Amino acid sequence: MTPLTDLVRDELSTPVDPRVAAMARVIADRYPGSARAVLFYGSCLRAGSLDGLMLDFYLIVSDYGDAYDKGWLAVANRLIPPNVFPFEHDGLIAKYAVLSEGDFDRLNGLETRNVSVWARFAQPSRLVWAVDDTARDRAIAAVSRAAPTLLAAAGRRNGEALLDWWRRAFALTYSVELRAERGNRAQSVVDADPDRYERFGVPAIAAISADAASGGWARRRIEGKLLSIVRLAKASLTYAGGIDYLAWKINRHAGTKIEIKPWQRRWPLIAALTLVPRLVKSGAIR
Repeated sequence: MTPLTDLVRDELSTPVDPRVAAMARVIADRYPGSARAVLFYGSCLRAGSLDGLMLDFYLIVSDYGDAYDKGWLAVANRLIPPNVFPFEHDGLIAKYAVLSEGDFDRLNGLETRNVSVWARFAQPSRLVWAVDDTARDRAIAAVSRAAPTLLAAAGRRNGEALLDWWRRAFALTYSVELRAERGNRAQSVVDADPDRYERFGVPAIAAISADAASGGWARRRIEGKLLSIVRLAKASLTYAGGIDYLAWKINRHAGTKIEIKPWQRRWPLIAALTLVPRLVKSGAIR
C-alpha cells in the first residue's frame, strides 16, 4: 500500500448512479466465469450526466480464451487490444472495452508506448463491479500505475507548475491518437477537477520509478495514429454499428455533419479505411 494506492482505492470506490452499477453487472453477466472487474470512466463520469450520452466501461477478464465463444475474437483481442462492443440497458447506451487482467496491468505501465489505457486511467474512474476482493485489488493496483506512467512519459520541465505538467502530459497523449475533440480538451480534463490532480500529483510523482525515461513522443505519434486506424478497421468487424458510432462521435466533437451511406454500413471496413484519411485531411480529426 502506498499513498497513491490509497487515493486510487478511495476514488474507485466512490458511489455512482445506480443505473451505472446496474449496467456494469449486466455486462459482467455476459461473461460468466471470466469477468473479473468492470470500470466506468470518461466524459459521462466527469460531467455527471448519463441521458442521451454514451457511457464508457472497461471489462476486465481472466483470459481472452475463456471470455469468447468465437476463437477469432480472442485472437483479435490478444493481438490488438482491446475489443470494443456496443451495449444498451434500461434506456442507456454504452460501449465497453475488453482487456485481460494481465493486459490491463501492462497497458497502465511504462513498458508500453501505447498511451490509450494509461492516459484514460490517469483520469478519474470508478470500479463499479468486481467478482471478488482479489480482482478488486488487482484492478486498483493496475490503475495506480497510470498516473505515474503519464507524468513520467511527459517529463517535467524546469519550473513547471504541477497542474501545467498534467495538462501538457494529457495534451501529448491526445496528440498520439486520432481525435475529434477540440484542441483544448486536454486542458479541460484537468480544469474539470484541479483539486483532484493536485491531490494525486505528489504521490504520483513519488511513485515514478528511478529508471523511468521520458520522451519518445515522435515515435509514439506515428505508432499511435497507425494503431488508431487499425483499431477502427477492427471495430468495423467486432463492433455492430461501429461506423455509425464513429460518425456520431466525430460529429459531436468536431461539429461536422457526416452521414453514413447504405453501402458504408454494408462494407464498414472499406468505409472506415476510406473515411479516416478524408477526415484527417479536412482537420475533423487529428
